[in-house]
Amino acid sequence: MKRNLAILLLILITVLSCKTPEARKPKSVSSGSFIDQSVARNKALNKKEIKAIETVIASQPQNDYKTSGNGFWYYYNTKIETDSIVKPDFADIVNFNYDIKALDGKTIYTEEELKTQNYAMDQQELFTGLREGLKLMQAGETVTFLFPSHKAYGYYGDENRIGTNTPLICKVTVNTITKKE
Repeated sequence: MKRNLAILLLILITVLSCKTPEARKPKSVSSGSFIDQSVARNKALNKKEIKAIETVIASQPQNDYKTSGNGFWYYYNTKIETDSIVKPDFADIVNFNYDIKALDGKTIYTEEELKTQNYAMDQQELFTGLREGLKLMQAGETVTFLFPSHKAYGYYGDENRIGTNTPLICKVTVNTITKKE
């Protein structure tokens, strides 16, 4: 009995002396300065790109540029004026052609190189600006978009002809919109 009591007492002491687990402290602490520098660089880059885009817009007073709520600019080359507006919704198939140019007007990809595209709205990969731009269009319309780099191919470019942080001009024609059934 004394032996059982001693074992029980030993177990009780062992259990009571155990500490609850504590989180390890990090080996190094980051001050956040890298993030702050990155934010400052991106703000400066965005400001520079907007200034370049505004210069392009100012050099083309014949075009009625609009500012989108999504951070890019555009004008209609061909606008369809009808009472029944059919714009693409989620999963609709948009058949379109486009080209890509640099802000200086030099062609990066021709319409022939890019070929006619069939895009399932918001279900396939497409750079952000073009995806958002297609949502503004109807079949038969042609629109020219000016995209800052963060709405185009961003930091990585397309790893081919479009370089790092390159703002783009895209002329897009929507041929047809097939509504999802």
